[in-house]
Amino acid sequence: MARLAFALIVALGALVSYCTSTSDNPFTGEKQHVALKPEQEIALGYRSAPEMAARMGGLSRNEKNRALVRAIGERLVSQSVAAKSPYKFSFHVLGDPRTVNAFALPGGPIFITEGLLRLLRSEAEVAAVLGHEIGHVIGRHASARLAKEQLTQGLVGAVAVGSGDYSTVQISQLVGGMINMKYGRDDELQSDALGIRIIAEAGYDPRAMLGVMEVLAAASRNKRQPEILSTHPAPENRAARVQAEISRRFPEGVPAGLLR
Repeated sequence: MARLAFALIVALGALVSYCTSTSDNPFTGEKQHVALKPEQEIALGYRSAPEMAARMGGLSRNEKNRALVRAIGERLVSQSVAAKSPYKFSFHVLGDPRTVNAFALPGGPIFITEGLLRLLRSEAEVAAVLGHEIGHVIGRHASARLAKEQLTQGLVGAVAVGSGDYSTVQISQLVGGMINMKYGRDDELQSDALGIRIIAEAGYDPRAMLGVMEVLAAASRNKRQPEILSTHPAPENRAARVQAEISRRFPEGVPAGLLR
């Protein structure tokens, strides 16, 4: 009975912490459960950036590519809704020529690999990838995911205390991982929608996001699955959602004169 009582206390503590850590996100219109304040997200992201870069082969030595990505990223932030966020964005190219990936750390550091950059066919497609990653930052997806993982860990701990059954703990961890993966995939779709808004506001044709889906689909057919697809929905499924979002945002058609 004492073990069960303690398990209930652990589980209740995890639930209370999760339910009371909320914030209204002005960019998504959602009330989110988050684990960090914006300033904490920035600190965490910039502390993590050097190690993350080292794991991906370090920063690229191609100054032309680095300057291009930096210029596009800064244009996206300065000319879009992202300028109203509290985050400190920076844009980097990783030297890995084989891995096809891009990712954002909490608070603003954004990375794209040489492997993905060389597959993209236009400045607008580079903007689409970076816009998607900016969407993760202003969507506060890292902080929300961390809050959910903390809840999962607390509940898993309660199961371990309450049952003493290792196999039950393993099952609980597996379920928790599946929940978090599904939640992460929803984040990807939301970041596509935010990315469409960001690149259009910065003067890029939002249909470039469809071009990125084509690039990723081709890469997955021609060789091993790109790393970026291990946590993202299939490009074919995303493309339909991207097209629907473009049509919703531009019911009269995409304006002429945007950079493609």
